[in-house]
Amino acid sequence: MVEPARTAPSKPASLSESLTRRLEDLILDGTLKPGGKVPSERQLSERLGVSRNSLREALKMLRGRGLIETRHGQGSVVTGLVPRLHQEGPLMLLYQEHPRILYDLLEVRELLEGRAAFLAAERAREIDLNRIAHAFRALEAPPHDTDPEEVARCDHAFHQSIYEASNNPVLIHTLESLLQPMRQSVVASVKNLYHRTASKKQIDRHHRQIYHAIVGRQPEWAEKAARAHIRDIRSRLQEIEKEEQRLDRSTSWERMIGS
Repeated sequence: MVEPARTAPSKPASLSESLTRRLEDLILDGTLKPGGKVPSERQLSERLGVSRNSLREALKMLRGRGLIETRHGQGSVVTGLVPRLHQEGPLMLLYQEHPRILYDLLEVRELLEGRAAFLAAERAREIDLNRIAHAFRALEAPPHDTDPEEVARCDHAFHQSIYEASNNPVLIHTLESLLQPMRQSVVASVKNLYHRTASKKQIDRHHRQIYHAIVGRQPEWAEKAARAHIRDIRSRLQEIEKEEQRLDRSTSWERMIGS
């Protein structure tokens, strides 16, 4: 294992520092997920076999490092290693005003989620596979109401369960930082593609291929299916936009010659 370079000899770690390191490991390996609630002091002290006083000092260190934060009504939650994009942020404002940002985002999703699927097929633990299976079943049998937001929630939950199963903390936190625009890209695909029979069949086919490749431990096929899925959505949305532009020009011309 390659160790980071050290500029000075390290002194023996105190109990609170050792606890901090153990809690950081729980964040890095995905046991404590971004946005997830940190267990209570009692639960953690029992789980780690330490006193609550030592644990409080370790949690204080984590807050100081920005790895957890206290939220009103929620207690302590894990923050993302990469800051999340907020609705009022510059990229989100561009996203709302410039359709091309959607396609740029889908290009990024193709790359990152393709790799996440590869790693999930290679590294997923039993608990990860159970989460993926649960999300897939919910996606296969969506809620009776056809609210696009709820359908999109099920769709995104499936993709989220996969990248969380990659067990690569940098990849997980990077995708979590894009959570808001990613969810909106899923809503866009649901609203524009799910009611089109051919598009919906292809989306369902890709989801099944991704799922079976991951649970079948076939990393190359999982990555190929995941990338094809996002790439196909991007292509179909672009074609719809082009068609709408052609129709708009045709209507404008009809208005002109009819005036």
